[in-house]
Amino acid sequence: MTAREPSPPRAQPKPVVTQHHGIERADEYAWLRADNWQEVMREPEALDKEIGAYLEAENAYTEHKLKDTEDLQATLFAEMKGRIKEDDSSPPSVDGPFAYFVDYVIGGQHPRYCRQDREGGEKTVLLDGDAMAEGKAYFNLGGVNHSPDHGRIVYGYDERGSEYYRLQVLDTETGAAFGDVIEDTSGGGVWAADSKHFFYTMLDDNHRPSKVFLHKLGNDQAQDTLIYEEPDAGFFVSVGSTQSNDFIAISAHDHETSEIHLIPADDPYAQPRCVSAREPGHEYDVEHHGDNLFILTNCDGAEDFKIMSAPLSSTSRQDWQDLIAHKPGRLILSLLLYSGHMVWLERENGLPRIMVRDLGEGTEHSIGFDEEAYSLGLSAGLEFDTTNVRFSYSSMTTPSQVLDYDMVSRERTLRKTQEVPSGHDPDRYVTRRIFAEAEDGELVPISLLYLKSTPLDGSAPALLYGYGAYGIAMPASFSTNRLSLVDRGFVFAIAHVRGGKDKGYRWYRLGKRAHKTNTFSDFIAAGRHLVAENITSDGGIVAHGGSAGGMLMGVIANEAPALFSGIIAEVPFVDVLTTMLDDTLPLTPPEWPEWGNPIESPEDYETIASYSPYDNVRAQDYPNILALAGLTDPRVTYWEPAKWVARLRTKKTDDNLLLLKTNMEAGHGGAAGRFDRLKEVALTQAFALKVSRSAS
Repeated sequence: MTAREPSPPRAQPKPVVTQHHGIERADEYAWLRADNWQEVMREPEALDKEIGAYLEAENAYTEHKLKDTEDLQATLFAEMKGRIKEDDSSPPSVDGPFAYFVDYVIGGQHPRYCRQDREGGEKTVLLDGDAMAEGKAYFNLGGVNHSPDHGRIVYGYDERGSEYYRLQVLDTETGAAFGDVIEDTSGGGVWAADSKHFFYTMLDDNHRPSKVFLHKLGNDQAQDTLIYEEPDAGFFVSVGSTQSNDFIAISAHDHETSEIHLIPADDPYAQPRCVSAREPGHEYDVEHHGDNLFILTNCDGAEDFKIMSAPLSSTSRQDWQDLIAHKPGRLILSLLLYSGHMVWLERENGLPRIMVRDLGEGTEHSIGFDEEAYSLGLSAGLEFDTTNVRFSYSSMTTPSQVLDYDMVSRERTLRKTQEVPSGHDPDRYVTRRIFAEAEDGELVPISLLYLKSTPLDGSAPALLYGYGAYGIAMPASFSTNRLSLVDRGFVFAIAHVRGGKDKGYRWYRLGKRAHKTNTFSDFIAAGRHLVAENITSDGGIVAHGGSAGGMLMGVIANEAPALFSGIIAEVPFVDVLTTMLDDTLPLTPPEWPEWGNPIESPEDYETIASYSPYDNVRAQDYPNILALAGLTDPRVTYWEPAKWVARLRTKKTDDNLLLLKTNMEAGHGGAAGRFDRLKEVALTQAFALKVSRSAS
C-alpha cells in the first residue's frame, strides 16, 4: 500500500480591502504579515503560531516533493564543496608594520581574521569565526577593522540573519575582549586617528540606518555622542573614511541623491562639514589628497559621471573643476586616490577597465584585458603612500586572479589564483557574449557559458539568470558552483537587462520607475533569442533571479510562462505594490526613487500595479516554481513570497510544482556558513535539473 500523496498547503483567505487614489484592492493573504514583524526580526520565536504553522507546512511539502532529488542534492553538494580549497586564504594586505588577511581551516564554515609581520612570518589569529559561531543556528561576521595603532579591532556580528549587528572590541596583543558592547548597528566601526574612538551607524526600530554615533573606549553605549542624525526617512546613512585616512566620511543617500559630510580623523568631536548640500538627482562621492578633494559626480548633466577636484578650503559647487570629463556611454564606477596616483574603474560597451593617472605628470594609461566577457574589481588596500594597486580578474571560464599592479613600472604581480581542488580545465568551456534585440530595438547583452561538447541544436537546457535593478551590473565572473549544471549539459546565461548599469547609466535609467517594464521585456527577449539562435528551445529554459531579480521572476511567470520549464525565485520582491504603500517597512521610503511612490502619485500606483507579480497572478498555466525566503529577512520580508505562493495556488491551472521553502533561521542571504550555503545552492540546482527536460 503506497503512502498517500499530501495535498499542497492552502493558506486561509482573509480578505483585507484597502483604497488608494479611488482604487479598491483586496488582499486575501495580508494576514501573513506578522503585526510584530520588528520583534520577529530580533526574536524569531515571537512569530504568530498560525503564520509559523503555514510556513512549516510549506517547508514540509517542499521537502516531500523534492525527496526524489535528495541523492542528487548530496552529489551536487559534494561536487561544489570539492571545488573549494577548504584551507584557503586571501593575499595579505599590508598596512604599516603588519599585513592583514582572512583564512579558513579545513571543515571550517566561517572566516578567521589574521595578521602577520609585513614581510611575512608567523601569523596571529585575531578573530576565529568558527569558534564564535559554535552552537549557534546562524552566525555572520560583519565589518572587522583594526585601529590605526594596530592595538585593537572592532568587529560586528549577527546571530539572527536580521542584520542587526552587535559591535565588540578586542586587544590584538592579548586577545582579551574590551567591555564595550554596541547593539543594533549596521555592522562595523570606523576608527578615529587616536585609536581610542570609533564611529558607527545605528539602526532604528524600522531597521533604517539613520544615526551616526561616536564611541569612546571604556564608555557605555548610552554615553556615546550623536554625531549625525538623518531627518529624512528616505535616506540611509553610512560611515567610512577616505583612502588617505585623514577624514571620516558620513554619507546620506537614497538611490539617486547623495550628501557627504566630513570630519577630520584627528578631531572626532568636530562638527561634520557638508561637502555639497543634497540636490535631487545629484550623486557624488569624494576622496582626499593633500589640499584637495577629488569628486566622482554626475552633476551638470554628466549622466555617466565625471571626476572633478575642489580645494579643501572651499568645496561649494562653484569651486569644482573638471579633471576627467564626462563621456557619454563610458560609466565611471569608482575612484581611488593614492599619494601619487588616481585610479578609477570604468565600463564602456559593457566591459570594465582600469584607468591610472599620474598626479604629478598628468599622464594616463589603462590596464587592458583580452577576453570577450570578463569581470574586474578594484581593491582600495590599506595604504595611501604606495605605488601598488590591487585588482581581481576573472571570466566565466577563468578562475579569479588577484594581482598587484605597480603604477610606475606597470608590472603585474600575480598574488593569488583561485584553486579548484577537484580540477578545472578552461579549455573544456566556451564563454561568449551575444545580443538580443529588445521590443524597442535596444540590444541586450547576454553572457554565455557552456561545454564545447554541448550541442547548440536546440536540445540543450538553459539556465537564464537576471537581476536588473538599482544600477547593479551582473559581472561575467567565474563561479565554481554553476559548473555542476554546465557539466550536465546546461547552457548558463546572464541577461544584462535594463535596470543595471551594464551599458552605462542610461541603461539603468531606462529600467526604473516609469520604464521598469523594460527590465521584464528585455529578459523575455533574451530568452526568445536563445531559442531563435538554437541554443535552447521553447520550454527549455529555467529562469533564476533573487531579491529584485525575484520580482523579475514573478513578472515573467505571469507574462511568458510557456517560455520557461522552471523558475527559481530567491527571496523574491513580488509584493511590490503593498510594500511601496507601507512606509513603516525598512526599505520603502529609500526605494521610492527606484520604483515610484504609490502613496503620493496615482501614476506611480498604476505603473507598479500593472506589473507587481502578486497583483497580476491570473488563471493560467505556470512553469514549475521554487520560491525561497528567509524568516528574518529585513530586505524582502518573508511574507512576500509566502503571499505570492498562496495566491498562485488558488489561481494556477496546471499541475506543475509550486514550492516554497522558508529558512526559519536566516535572513536575506540565506545560510551564512560557506558549506551550509552550498546546500541551498544544491537544492536550487537539483530543482533545475528535475524540471528541465533535456539535461543529462
